[in-house]
Amino acid sequence: MKILFVSRLSIHSVLGGDTIQMENTALELRNLGTEVDFYTPQVKDFSSYDLIHFFNITRPEVILNVISKAKKPFVLSPIYVDYSFYKTQSPFSKMGLLTRLFGVDGIEYLKATIKHILGKEKIYYTPYFLLGQKRSIKKILKQAAYILPNSNSETLRLTKRYGINVPTQVTPNAVDSNTFNATTDVKRSEYKIVCVASIEPRKNQLNLIKAINGSKFELTIIGNPSPNHTKYYQKCKNEAGDNVTFISKINQNELIKYYLQSAIHILPSWFETTGLSSLEAAYLGCKLIVSPNGDTKDYFEDYAIFCDPHSVISITEAITSSYNQKYSPKLKELIEKKYNWKKTAEITQSVYLKVIKK
Repeated sequence: MKILFVSRLSIHSVLGGDTIQMENTALELRNLGTEVDFYTPQVKDFSSYDLIHFFNITRPEVILNVISKAKKPFVLSPIYVDYSFYKTQSPFSKMGLLTRLFGVDGIEYLKATIKHILGKEKIYYTPYFLLGQKRSIKKILKQAAYILPNSNSETLRLTKRYGINVPTQVTPNAVDSNTFNATTDVKRSEYKIVCVASIEPRKNQLNLIKAINGSKFELTIIGNPSPNHTKYYQKCKNEAGDNVTFISKINQNELIKYYLQSAIHILPSWFETTGLSSLEAAYLGCKLIVSPNGDTKDYFEDYAIFCDPHSVISITEAITSSYNQKYSPKLKELIEKKYNWKKTAEITQSVYLKVIKK
């Protein structure tokens, strides 16, 4: 069985959670005997592939371009982020204003078009300009053999917005237990807090910094500013007090010591499909603080403390509450049982076999 993986064209140059999901799924599928290739625009011949697996529905022009050429059955991991949270931002913020004017799909269409005009990410499927974002996504969903969302709540969010009924199999995000093993001898400090994420408005580091400033806690923010959010990164730097440290994005092996020395991992995002860094940190013994917006409750159940991303006070209270609690080993047991890449690959492969057989 030979599968082609397709995602946004910047998947390997601008790394994100979708990069980790795609690469780890491919690795485990290969261990199960399935051949996996990664798509580039240079791929012209699709005849050797049994099936195509697309990732990231927010870039439908890439998907439609391949569908139009490949003429192969396909499945889709949507990784669907709902950016409507921008409507709740300040009425004077650029993204808040644009989202209220054009809607979530309209904003994505504008972003894709501007990137194309500026030469940052070329749109190879020109009918996208006429179809627009929403109709493009609906077209893809109608043709998909299977949808592989990361959670039940993602399934509900996707079907509610686009109204398409497609066979679905939840394939959860996971932790690489071979990489994230606690072999490093690092002393954990009850006052150390870590936040691992790209620095951008959705991840909400600015409110986190406001909550931590002047407190007894030490916050380490690990990540690079997203390409279009350098101004937000500078705001965060300007707001940060002496107890906040910024570290550029590091590889997963290097992250281990920061997870092990921190008592809490916090990701107070405006929206989060999973928060892979939360899974990694929890696996290595960090207590978790997350936003309830998105799919985090599906993953972390009652083992995390949830904060309101709008409220600096709520984030502060969540930190205090987490500080006063102990880490539950049951959280690591939950991750080991449900959220490992081998299990995710097995679920994925079973879907492939159903589609190919049909």
